[in-house]
Amino acid sequence: KGIASRFRGMGAQVAVVEVEPIEAIEALMDGFLVMPMAEAAAWGDLFITATGNLNVIREEHFGRMRDGAILANSGHFDAEIELPALRRLARSVREARRDVEEYDLGDRRLYVVAEGRLVNLSAAEGHPAAVMDMSFANQALSAEWIARHHEELEPRVYTVPDEIDREVARLKLAAIGVTIDSMTEEQARYVRSWEAGT
Repeated sequence: KGIASRFRGMGAQVAVVEVEPIEAIEALMDGFLVMPMAEAAAWGDLFITATGNLNVIREEHFGRMRDGAILANSGHFDAEIELPALRRLARSVREARRDVEEYDLGDRRLYVVAEGRLVNLSAAEGHPAAVMDMSFANQALSAEWIARHHEELEPRVYTVPDEIDREVARLKLAAIGVTIDSMTEEQARYVRSWEAGT
């Protein structure tokens, strides 16, 4: 949703393609169009995958795309766009400009940015420091949490504890000079209580 929100903030009309119903309804409630990839393929001009999955944009989608459509991946290695199928369909492939390949399909041209690799790392300057500092803080505090709790942890994948995410957000807000409200003691008691409210 972060990418979609940034594009919408720049005036784009954004559609979200989703397989999870909760994420789809959240996108819809946030004001985005929600549709299947087959429908989005014929509708969009710029496609950015951000799933961490395999072959999200596939052979059956390429033929539906408009001439000049741009494809980029921001999710996972170079596996989200089915590039072997696109190469097979193409009459020719040429470098249109640095980090952009043009696939000539005869009746249309599709453009792939950064060979389908992570576009923010392959064709840009990577994640901005304002993002990476929070990511590294989250990793460091998570490593510290594991070190402190290792005796009670069983071998499995753990979600980062909410208190770590909140602390990283609190520290970032403080570092950039943003202040927020705190609950009063009365409010804190109220939300902890199961007796008050409806």
